[in-house]
Amino acid sequence: MNDFLTPMIDLMIVAIAVALIAHRLRLPYTVGLVVAGIGLALSPIHLGLVLTQNVIFEIILPPLLFEAAINIQWKDLRQDALPILTLAIAGTMIASAFVTLAFHYALGWPLKPALMFGVLIAATDPVAVIAMFKDNGVHGRLRLLVESESLLNDGVAAVLFALVLAWAQASGQAHVNSGQIAGLLAVTVGGGIVAGAVCTGLAMMLVRRTADHLVESTVTTILAYGSFLLAERFNCSGVLATVTAGLLMGNLGLAPASKFGNSITDKGREFTLALWDFLAFIANSFVFLLIGITVAGIPFQELGSRALSFDVIVVLISRALTVYPLAALFCRSPWRISVRFQHVLWWGGLRGALGLALALSLPQELQLRNQVLIATFGVVVFSVVVQGLTMPLLLRGLGITTGR
Repeated sequence: MNDFLTPMIDLMIVAIAVALIAHRLRLPYTVGLVVAGIGLALSPIHLGLVLTQNVIFEIILPPLLFEAAINIQWKDLRQDALPILTLAIAGTMIASAFVTLAFHYALGWPLKPALMFGVLIAATDPVAVIAMFKDNGVHGRLRLLVESESLLNDGVAAVLFALVLAWAQASGQAHVNSGQIAGLLAVTVGGGIVAGAVCTGLAMMLVRRTADHLVESTVTTILAYGSFLLAERFNCSGVLATVTAGLLMGNLGLAPASKFGNSITDKGREFTLALWDFLAFIANSFVFLLIGITVAGIPFQELGSRALSFDVIVVLISRALTVYPLAALFCRSPWRISVRFQHVLWWGGLRGALGLALALSLPQELQLRNQVLIATFGVVVFSVVVQGLTMPLLLRGLGITTGR
């Protein structure tokens, strides 16, 4: 027990110190965490914790997704549903295709590893971006666009990854036809959404039977993790399950009043939202510290500086192809996205926890697995540190916020 508890407490102490220093220096908190993690890895201090697929999927990812989802309101989401869905679905596919083709033809990677990397690196990290927006006082439509697009983008990328992985593992053993792919897609997507909806229904029934705010908040915690684990247990999308559960609970269970009745008390609502703000802070702190700790031991020299530079440039171009052409489709419509907002959507497309989790879950026998993992860490570190540090400058330069 102490082998797990002591390192966790140590990480929390480091996170508090980084938060205080970052606030004083007016630096993005997530950047400070990664730098602190690298410093810990290079120091004589060894916490005994490493970043693994299980740590991200089973501990870190559910609270991050759930907290982001419960704060998105139906009313706001409906108003911008068309551009958000376009950016999340079509944009993820465009970015994945571009990265795949670039690595396949320019670097000579075989199609399977190139496609796996293209899909997993398309997943943006809404937590890092929203944390940055909170620090810089960004609210309103821009925050909704970034948060909602990134959240749905994660779901799309996770589903595409599952489909591509199934194809990669089945090819050469059996013929995979379009019907099988469609069936897998239906199970992955539909099963994830159903799991999230069913778990939310049960959770709302439970909270209606109590007025204890502690019990109410505990039910939402079980909902976040339970929906994720239930979906994964039946080979469905845990990401979609938790996002669905968060959206439903945030708009129905935590709503002040609706046709579904008051599912949670006023005190329970206030306490639950504060609790999830805290849990997201803890999960956010752990994942970026662990990214820094793990990055220090990644053999980047195996990929080479030129390949790493190519890696970062291609991912940035893929994000630009996602944002600018698709936003142009709405330039003469009520959903017009200003050029300033487009710049933020592009440069704010950071990569983080989900992309790393997918990369770490790749089977050991996959060709060029280590190179895919190294390339993923390279992009994540660049996006968090470089894009993270320069995002406040971009926001002020565009006149979106005056900063603090």
